[in-house]
Amino acid sequence: MDLQQRISQINWTEVTESMHAKGYAQIPGILSSGECEALISLYAQADIYRKTIVMEHHGYGLGQYKYYSYPLPGVVQQLREQVYPHIAPIANKWMEVLNIDKQFPGSLNELTELCHQHNQLRPTPLILKYNQGGYNAMHQDLYGEVYFPMQLVVCLNEPGKDFDGGEFVLVEQRPRMQSKAMVLSPKKGDMLLFTTNFRPVMGSKGYYRVNMKHGVSEVTRGDRHTLGIIFHDAA
Repeated sequence: MDLQQRISQINWTEVTESMHAKGYAQIPGILSSGECEALISLYAQADIYRKTIVMEHHGYGLGQYKYYSYPLPGVVQQLREQVYPHIAPIANKWMEVLNIDKQFPGSLNELTELCHQHNQLRPTPLILKYNQGGYNAMHQDLYGEVYFPMQLVVCLNEPGKDFDGGEFVLVEQRPRMQSKAMVLSPKKGDMLLFTTNFRPVMGSKGYYRVNMKHGVSEVTRGDRHTLGIIFHDAA
C-alpha cells in the first residue's frame, strides 16, 4: 500500500473526534520502516536543506534540526499535501466555536498561496535529531502572520530499541488552573497530529480557548530522529 492509500484509509472521523477532545491524535504506521530510514539517510545531504539550527545556541534545547528546501522530498510533500484537506475542516470548526474571524482554505496549495501573499515564502517542514542528553524545550511553531493551527510529527526511530527517553510532551495551559501534561511515545513510523498553539474547550458558559505547547523530553540513550511538518510557510 502506497503512502497516498495509507493516508486515505486513516479513520479521519476518529482523528477529528480526538483532535476536538484532546488537541492531538496518534495514527500508527503512517510511514514504513524503509521510508523512515530513507529520510534519516538524507540527513547529511546538505543540498536538500535551507537552514540548520543548533538548538543550544538559541536556548531551544539540546539537538539539531534542518529545514527542507523546496522542492520537498516526495514523502514529505505527500504527507503535507494529503493530510491537510482532512484537518482543515477541524481548524475551521475551532475558529467558528471560538468566534475567531478566520477560515482556512481547503487545499494546501491555497494555503501556500495565502502565505506567499503575506511574504511567507520559506518552507517549514524539518527533520530533527537528538543524541543522548538531547531535548526540545516547550514551544509553539508560528513563523508569521498566517499560521495553520495544527501540525504533525512522525517518529523515525524505534523507542526502546534505537533510543530511550525522548517522549513527546504536550502541555495544556488552562485558564485559572494548573497546567496539564500529556506524554506520548509514538513508535517508528507513527504520526502525531496536534494543535500548534491553542484549542477550544467546552465550559459551563460555552467554548473557551486553552493554549498548548509541545516539546521532547530528554533522550537518555541512543539517537532520535523526527520528521516535523508545519503546513504554513515562514516569513
